[in-house]
Amino acid sequence: MKKMIIATDSFKGSLSAAEACQIIAREARLLFPGAEVLELPIADGGEGLVAVVLQNLDGELRTIQVPDPLGRPVWAGYALLESGAAVIEMAAAAGLPLLSKNELDPTKTSTVGVGELILDAIKIGAEPIYVGLGGSATVDGGAGAASAVGICFLDKWGRAVVNGGGLGSVFRVDLQKFTELNYSGKIIFLTDVNNPLCGAEGAAAVFAPQKGASPEQVEQLEQGLEHLAKLISRESGLDLSELRGIGAAGGFALPFIAFMGAELRGGIDFVLDLIEFEQKLAGTDLVITGEGRTDAQSAMGKAISAVARRSQAAGVPVDVISGALGDGAEQMLALGVSDLVQAMPEGQALQEAMAKAAENLASAARGYLARLM
Repeated sequence: MKKMIIATDSFKGSLSAAEACQIIAREARLLFPGAEVLELPIADGGEGLVAVVLQNLDGELRTIQVPDPLGRPVWAGYALLESGAAVIEMAAAAGLPLLSKNELDPTKTSTVGVGELILDAIKIGAEPIYVGLGGSATVDGGAGAASAVGICFLDKWGRAVVNGGGLGSVFRVDLQKFTELNYSGKIIFLTDVNNPLCGAEGAAAVFAPQKGASPEQVEQLEQGLEHLAKLISRESGLDLSELRGIGAAGGFALPFIAFMGAELRGGIDFVLDLIEFEQKLAGTDLVITGEGRTDAQSAMGKAISAVARRSQAAGVPVDVISGALGDGAEQMLALGVSDLVQAMPEGQALQEAMAKAAENLASAARGYLARLM
């Protein structure tokens, strides 16, 4: 074994991508002291995106105070790169970890804080602005964030609608403040979710329950998103409701694509290109990737599937060490993965496994790597 790449995503709720890479790499160096071991933490559009970007590109973390999903002040940072680009992680201002379990309610939560991060980047001249969509506690169709840049959705009484529960009451859109902003730059949304806005695979049906919505609230949000999409279509001339990926993060990108010409792009491909993954595959004997839980969704566009595909295309063996293996994890084998390893010991309670994530991962990596000797 001459060269090994460790390229894991975060183990959400327990280990960052960098921490997971460090743990596996440490075990690899102990067992293969003569090997070159590269640590390449990865992320898609969600948690850890800004950290990965700043680990690989020159720049700084710019931090400002913005509203959290319930309007409370929170300090949130984004990457301002020497190239002039900005990279924003929407979870920093609208993420699930900002709320306690009993506060989860996507009819009340808003993305205003994310919009204020975008506005700050616009005002300091960042170009382009990348926004990672993932890990949000919101299903507001981007209405909250759009209001921060002057795209204001108003009800019949002229009140701004900034949360998911109010979408059905939107009466008109006011673009006066947005026009005054005079912004002509490019905003690029990063996501590996392919869901449309509405329907059985849409933002409300698929993601709202994970954010605390009851069945009744899911229906309310579904109707609200349908209503918002129709109003935006009428005002912009663009019907975006069936655009693949527009359902990401509660339909966040909808008003930005309609009124600002924003784009959707694959998050993990952005990151892998950024870290020059394919160039670093040259001369590599093995790639190890992983995440908190690998299941059927992992093979459908998650970060580790892109790592596997690119490794397979380069003829480099790739294996997975994840916190847990769920139903459908074996679908990763079709992408070139040779081995699937679960870090959580059989029979261990989830809460204990999360607390012992580092210990479990080190043990699993040690056992797996020993088999390669």
